[in-house]
Amino acid sequence: MTYREAINLGEKVLEMAGVPDVKTDAWLLFEMVAKIDRNFYYTYMDEEITERTLEEYECALKKRAERIPVQYITGETEFMGLPFKVNSNVLIPRQDTETLVEEALKLIKPGMKVLDMCTGSGCIIISIMHHANEVEGYASDISRHAINTAKENAKLNNVSVTFETGDLFDHIRDTYDIIVSNPPYIRTEEIPKLMPEVQNFEPVQALDGKEDGLYFYRRIVEEAKGYLNPNGYLLFEIGYDQGKEVSELMENAGYKNVKVIKDLAGNDRVVIGGL
Repeated sequence: MTYREAINLGEKVLEMAGVPDVKTDAWLLFEMVAKIDRNFYYTYMDEEITERTLEEYECALKKRAERIPVQYITGETEFMGLPFKVNSNVLIPRQDTETLVEEALKLIKPGMKVLDMCTGSGCIIISIMHHANEVEGYASDISRHAINTAKENAKLNNVSVTFETGDLFDHIRDTYDIIVSNPPYIRTEEIPKLMPEVQNFEPVQALDGKEDGLYFYRRIVEEAKGYLNPNGYLLFEIGYDQGKEVSELMENAGYKNVKVIKDLAGNDRVVIGGL
């Protein structure tokens, strides 16, 4: 079988399984097992692949046909132009979340201390530390396995972050100039309606925002006041339909200049408020 035929096979297998983006996923999986780039592929697409490569490709396709996310199969993804390791212990970083990082970077000045609550893979705090200057980075998550992945990612991207494992602010003893968070915010009843890749393979603990999706916002909004320095800021990622509710939570708790920021798709994505 040639390189070209293998890609065509991959697209057909994934299409029959109902995978949304067959061309991208077939390529990513083939790129992983064959260890090639597109330049190599277009030069040698009619050359024969090895039997072992075909076997490994078919194994990867089988996993993807079961709707295991392609990022969990390859073990990596990209966020803010940086590489991140991902596995079933952490949510896969989404491009929407880059809006949160971009808004935080607008507020961060040298010498500030930044805390990332519910850090998961660490993509938010690590991206901030990569793009900001002379900033101290801290992060917390309830999952020890997530923290281990985040530590790997900090090392991979050569940034220094202090990590804590605990339920929100349980083990936080310091104060910060900026607190950012992408907490679980999916309503419990909505989780079974999510695409198979999400509901069956991404960690439910990182998705479930309880009955109305606002449980963690309520807790963080109240508790963060004890950990923010004067003139500090709290920034959240939110679901597309949560801008009004999260804004009101912050305003009622005494945060000032609360505003909602939209993502590139035009959906409400970030809420910012200051003390």
